[in-house]
Amino acid sequence: MKPGKNSLGKTRARKIAIAAVSALIALVLAFSFWHHQQRTAQSAPALTGVANQMRHDTSAWTREEKDASQMLRDIHDAQVAAIGVSPNAILVSKRDGSKYFVTDHDATFSHALLLGEPKSGEAASYQLVWLPDADIRTGGSRWLQLFDQTRDIISLLLPLVLIGGMVWFMRREMRGGATLLSKAPTLRFDDVIGAGEAKAALADIRGYLSNPKQFTSMGVRAPCGILMVGGPGVGKTRLAQALAGECGANFISITGSYFSAKYYGVGIQKVKHLFEMARKNAPTVIFIDEADGLAKRTDTGGGPVEAESNRIINQLLAEMDGFASNEGVIIVAATNHPDNLDEALRRPGRFDRTVQVRLPDREDRAKIFRFYAQKLKAKAADIDYDQLARLTTGLSPATVAMVVNQAGLVARKAGDKEIAAKHFIEAIKIARIGDVSGAERALTEDERTRIAVHEAGHGLVAALLGTGVLEEVTILPRGGALGVALITKAQDKHLYRETEIRNEVKVLLGGRNAEILAFSEASSGAASDLQEASRISLDMVSKFGFNSDGNLFSLAALPSQYAGLQMKGAIEQANVLLKELNEQCYDLLHAYEPVLREIADELLEHETVPGETVYRLIKEHKSTLKIVHEQEPEPEAA
Repeated sequence: MKPGKNSLGKTRARKIAIAAVSALIALVLAFSFWHHQQRTAQSAPALTGVANQMRHDTSAWTREEKDASQMLRDIHDAQVAAIGVSPNAILVSKRDGSKYFVTDHDATFSHALLLGEPKSGEAASYQLVWLPDADIRTGGSRWLQLFDQTRDIISLLLPLVLIGGMVWFMRREMRGGATLLSKAPTLRFDDVIGAGEAKAALADIRGYLSNPKQFTSMGVRAPCGILMVGGPGVGKTRLAQALAGECGANFISITGSYFSAKYYGVGIQKVKHLFEMARKNAPTVIFIDEADGLAKRTDTGGGPVEAESNRIINQLLAEMDGFASNEGVIIVAATNHPDNLDEALRRPGRFDRTVQVRLPDREDRAKIFRFYAQKLKAKAADIDYDQLARLTTGLSPATVAMVVNQAGLVARKAGDKEIAAKHFIEAIKIARIGDVSGAERALTEDERTRIAVHEAGHGLVAALLGTGVLEEVTILPRGGALGVALITKAQDKHLYRETEIRNEVKVLLGGRNAEILAFSEASSGAASDLQEASRISLDMVSKFGFNSDGNLFSLAALPSQYAGLQMKGAIEQANVLLKELNEQCYDLLHAYEPVLREIADELLEHETVPGETVYRLIKEHKSTLKIVHEQEPEPEAA
């Protein structure tokens, strides 16, 4: 069944349901009208004169209303010629020709006083007429009658509406939020920048959905499920859409929480409905985002919630097992935490292929910047996309898209009509570090000086050791930091040598040692630096085997309950390593103390120092040292 036919069937079913409800309401209204006509057509005793007029036209009596006490006085004085009794009023006609009515809800007063048996030997001085069908609408009685009729209709319709609503709600719950796109996605693999490894892994799936006979003719079974693993924002959803677009397949997108329901057994019906819809519209790609929401099965003693979760997972496994019935149906699941999935879901025959979706490299980030920047009013000649890619090492495509949009917001805030390179640089700083917080207004001059020396220490050590490209050093507070030394990597790295990691720790310790060198004591501003340096040094001695004593055992190999017992020794070794690196960092800063002070002075004056200035000061200092060494006299021979 094609998507158009499926939607047409749903529209036809909706029209039939509306017609059935309309017919039911019309039937109830017709019955009420027929019942009213039957009551009106009932035979009544023949009446003449005033009594006959009361039965057919009550307008002459409803012009004036009096209370019951006046009516009783008129009866006592024999002034009443005729009385008409109806369910909601008493009509009184006096001998002098005047007429009025007395309100009598539910005929309570007339039954109690007027319809009683007269005494023996006495006769009433007036004619009493019973008017069961008289249409007397006076004041509030008219609205009361309308309310009674409405109440009767509602009492008939309400049970039917409740039953119909419950049936509709249950059907909607069983169907859930799974909807089939009206047409196949137009996205292609070429439209997804980067993710080359993932695209290559999905090539077999594209071939299977495009031409399944080339697999079945060879007796080859195509993968039933694909598990895409990667961090948030790396493009897992776009890859699934591109897979469907490459094959011209239909696309169903849900989340792992789709199968949960408040009613027992509805989750299983959702699983059945999902696969039934996919089979009818094959070829189909079912995309389950945040698949770790399915969780794992537990033992049956976990309670009703856990038992229902177990049943849902079991039903999902049963639906995925049938290869023949699932021909043309591929399930693509995306998760950030694959370890949270049930083991049975990851065995061969279910999610039997895992695709790693990694962060884009430098070239891909440049392409992503160029792609999103084309949608904005930007100065293309002013923007260096390679520099932007270098400044965004480790950022996902979603974050890069956010940076481009943030650049537009920065330009608008500055009052510029076009987006320039400076706006992109500021947007990257906001994404990586945070926006300028304005906390410098609350800083004293002594605090500004310490922050300048601290950040100058970070920047100087990074520039000397070549741990990355020093872009700038600033004492403008951003986010939660009072100052920042912006260091970027020239290229993406996945493996780090011991020397590189040791240099990273020295950069972290550079701020604290700069304070000690300039002020003979450190401040609390180095707390976060020490925390990160301690974490790295602990990993070096407990996981990477970078121990001075040659110990290669990794604590990561121990279960968590036993690793803690061995942590004391690892902490001692990490502390020894930190002390060694701290001394080397201090000696390096001491050798370049004049450069450190110049950078700090520049920061106090301009608040931001470009990385080029730091590299220039280092080069000038090295030249000075070389000249001094050349001018020193040679020692005399003994």
